[in-house]
Amino acid sequence: MLLNLHTHLEGCLRPETAAELAKAAGLPEPDAGWEAALRMRERADLTVFLAHVAAAYPVLAHLDGIARAAREAVEDAAADGASFVELRVGPSTHAGPGRSIYEVLKAVCEGVASAPIPAGVVACLLRHVPEHVNMEVADAACRLAGAGVVGLDVAGDELLFPALEPYVAAFAMARSHGLGVTAHAGEAAPGHAVREAVDLLGVSRIGHGSRAADDSRLLEWAADKGVCFEVCPTSNVLTGAAPSLAEHPMHRFLAAGCRVVLGDDDPVTTGVRLASEVRALVSEGGLPPAALDGMARTAVEVAFCNDGVRAELRHALERGDPSGGLITRR
Repeated sequence: MLLNLHTHLEGCLRPETAAELAKAAGLPEPDAGWEAALRMRERADLTVFLAHVAAAYPVLAHLDGIARAAREAVEDAAADGASFVELRVGPSTHAGPGRSIYEVLKAVCEGVASAPIPAGVVACLLRHVPEHVNMEVADAACRLAGAGVVGLDVAGDELLFPALEPYVAAFAMARSHGLGVTAHAGEAAPGHAVREAVDLLGVSRIGHGSRAADDSRLLEWAADKGVCFEVCPTSNVLTGAAPSLAEHPMHRFLAAGCRVVLGDDDPVTTGVRLASEVRALVSEGGLPPAALDGMARTAVEVAFCNDGVRAELRHALERGDPSGGLITRR
């Protein structure tokens, strides 16, 4: 059973859809090599990786296209075997004349609502934009709580913008409206950023958090606090946050008793979707199948979803193999 709890709209855009949306927006149509050009071919750092993801931004210039991209992102996750998806989006990136932040986020919610499996939208504050813009994103997310938006995140270039203090008010607003809260932290910055995100923003989950694995005391603290790490294995290798699947920090997370769930981050950018990630974690990463089962169960419990969806996911777990038959037990 697959729950994809960390995937970004902008990194899920189908190349053929990008071509159609570019034409509709009056932009140069991406050539046949657009998808290959997006993909990371070798390791880089977070700044370079995000530049690849940003190649999709210009074509998401109309609300109908944004809704379509959201629907297709969840459709593709469902085709990959996912039972539930949390789709992240930075709505301020796509706002502009004729499309407010609220309207962009609402369009994403509409797209997700028409998809074939349960899904929720996680609105992302972005580290490089002014604080008042991020507050507008948080306000829009709170207005759409219960209407598609399930959570709030902060994402972006942690190397260039490491501070978390600017997001405290926005996260307090989100928590007061019942939204789940998570934060990209400790992906490129030192591991102490994980603790800061928990202490300052009140998050229960951490996007990536790879650098935390360098500090055994921090991992002990995270395990005691029940902090859950959202791991995106291939993406983490490509950004340099993990040396390989076999040496991925998730092994240390699990050994320390920390909670771990999986996502595919930006599957068009990396060229790898979640089902392939799971298989590679076993074949290349040496992860025991039992660990994957445990992560599936953790994902059901920490997912930002309503009680009805969680109950359905629990029942699905009990009915069959938590790994969804993606791995072969010997």
